[in-house]
Amino acid sequence: MITVAFFDTKPYDKQSFESLKGEDLNIRYFENKLNADTVSMAACCDVVCAFVNDTIDKFVIDKLCDYGVKLIALRCAGYNNVDLKAARGRITVVRVPAYSPHAVAEHSMGMILTLNRKLHRAYIRTRDHNFSLEGLCGYDLFGKTVGIIGTGKIGCVFADICKGFGMKVIGYDPIKNKDFCGKYKDIKDIFKESDIISLHCPLTKEDKHLINEKAIEKCKKGVCIINTSRGKLVDTSALIEGLKSGKVGSAGLDVYDEETSLFFEDKSDEIIEDDKISTLISMPNVLVTSHQAFLTKEALTGISNTTISNIISFFNKGKTENEVVAQ
Repeated sequence: MITVAFFDTKPYDKQSFESLKGEDLNIRYFENKLNADTVSMAACCDVVCAFVNDTIDKFVIDKLCDYGVKLIALRCAGYNNVDLKAARGRITVVRVPAYSPHAVAEHSMGMILTLNRKLHRAYIRTRDHNFSLEGLCGYDLFGKTVGIIGTGKIGCVFADICKGFGMKVIGYDPIKNKDFCGKYKDIKDIFKESDIISLHCPLTKEDKHLINEKAIEKCKKGVCIINTSRGKLVDTSALIEGLKSGKVGSAGLDVYDEETSLFFEDKSDEIIEDDKISTLISMPNVLVTSHQAFLTKEALTGISNTTISNIISFFNKGKTENEVVAQ
């Protein structure tokens, strides 16, 4: 029997994993996030199962090794929250490289449509029996240029969706993908030519604050910026200033650089002390969702299947194809 300490559990996680786990796994579900204060919950476990906002730094990894934990099974694609150098040669880290690229890509397009056609504002307005169309004018997506930064599986699916709307698709990625239906451009041309910029790249040291003050200065006036990837790809202060000046016409954010203590939690009875997120939410041309883009039935099933497969494969075969190692 393999015992798994499952951190940052939500009801949909438990439902999905319990329906698929089989008899080989004993899963202990914890609502707490994995960090230095909670790592002791993993004592006497073989595996920790972690998510995007768990903190798996050197201290946590040292403790996991002391407890005899052999595997860190990330139920997500990103791994920027793991100190891979501290893990190397001591504890194996695996991830879910792909689950449903359609889920994130479709959410990105949903954010564009909502912001462009002011659907969020229209919904609130009509609930108050206000049927005025004043201030709700959008623009045709047909013929507009969308710049896609990151052309992996999600970026390519998103590109296909944009093509379906009759948009001109351009993209930037150091690694070219033969399945990308658009035209590759230099990053500076993405900023210069795009009416909409959508981020679908991983977070690396080089890409941190990819969207910053200088990048925004290069963009078209009124550009729409969509981020369903990682929060730290965007310099939030620069984005706010761009929105205030009108250089950025709208922004759709499913991720936020300081989301760890906010997203996935109910804070409706609390005063949010983070002035940046409060400012963004207050803006009528900004749409914030709480890391929701992945949340479809198909994606949850894919995440559960791959995570369980990673765990079983590691303990039965001593290896898994989804291992993540420090470069």
